[in-house]
Amino acid sequence: MNHQQKRSRVRLRQTFSAGFRIFMSGLNSSGFLILAATLISILITNTSAGESYAHFWHHELGIRLGSISAAMPLSHFINDALMAVFFLLVGLEIKREILAGELSDPKTASLPVVAALGGMLMPAAFYALLNLGSETASGWGIPMATDIAFALAVMVALGDRVPLSLKVMLTSLAVVDDLGAIVVIAVFYSSGLSWMWLGAAAVVFSVMLLLNRLKVKTLWMFLFPAILLWYCVLQSGVHATIAGVIAAIAIPYRNGQEDSPLLALEHALLWPVNFLILPLFALSNTAIHLDASALYELWSPLAAGISSGLILGKPIGIVSAVLLSARLGLIRIPDNISHRQLWGMGILGGIGFTMSIFVSMLAFNEPAHIESAKLAILISSALAAVLGYRLLLSASKN
Repeated sequence: MNHQQKRSRVRLRQTFSAGFRIFMSGLNSSGFLILAATLISILITNTSAGESYAHFWHHELGIRLGSISAAMPLSHFINDALMAVFFLLVGLEIKREILAGELSDPKTASLPVVAALGGMLMPAAFYALLNLGSETASGWGIPMATDIAFALAVMVALGDRVPLSLKVMLTSLAVVDDLGAIVVIAVFYSSGLSWMWLGAAAVVFSVMLLLNRLKVKTLWMFLFPAILLWYCVLQSGVHATIAGVIAAIAIPYRNGQEDSPLLALEHALLWPVNFLILPLFALSNTAIHLDASALYELWSPLAAGISSGLILGKPIGIVSAVLLSARLGLIRIPDNISHRQLWGMGILGGIGFTMSIFVSMLAFNEPAHIESAKLAILISSALAAVLGYRLLLSASKN
């Protein structure tokens, strides 16, 4: 590699590192807003206004263009359309990190990848063992996910008490975790596939790739096909949010240019996703009734599978995968990360929340199962946040 190529790569890494910091700061800032939205939703649901509140999210939203009309409930619009924008942002971050970020160097990427794989497989195993052969067995994907916003918000609250390398590792782990969740949703939680609509989606995606190949940099020329791609995927039987990730693959980035469509779109989406879409998702999907029957369900195999997966499976999977790989010489743990800090990060990985709630609504058709899953996710995520914070705080004093 000549001197000019080295300088170009350094500039590229600096640009992406800056984007990585912007992405992290947006997520950790929104974590507290999402928490407030969740508490408000639960509070209203358990008052006399609860029935009206639940009914509000089922109001129909519709559009009409001449003789063509379309409508869907507000909750579906949030979960199928707005969350596709969230997945688009996640897809842009994944692509950026693979191209020239923390995941671009195989040696650097191997640590969060190994940690994420352990942190996905072990929780799924915990859940599967407790729900084997039952009607809730399909929920094994629920405890696999880590909520970037909440997990990072807890770690950022510790300030300089934890090393930057640990924050970067947690965020990179969560990015890989999200990629795994996307694959799980696309493969295991899609049904009734329409090959005609999948073919139409493939055609639209090919057009977007062609625009990329032709070095088109006008962002709106990618956004219009992206909307059409979303509609095709929605009709295909694959969950519509996957369209956001697919669209992100086609958004171009070249030569470290700061006016790249990828960077421009990512920066444009940070605020609406973190401060509008995710809080709306929390408001509309955490309307949980806290009564005796709901608390009783916390002892069910479904809830126990989720809780054990998030609180035990996540840290055990993450830490054991990292330590075993390090012992085999496959990865190297940074010198400034202690084993206690590694366990603290692993426990924070058990904060499932957004993605776990999202998967629970795909895994079950029975409303009672969905509500039990949500309550287990909320309690387990809160416990993981407290335990992870306390362990990292105590580790910083030694």
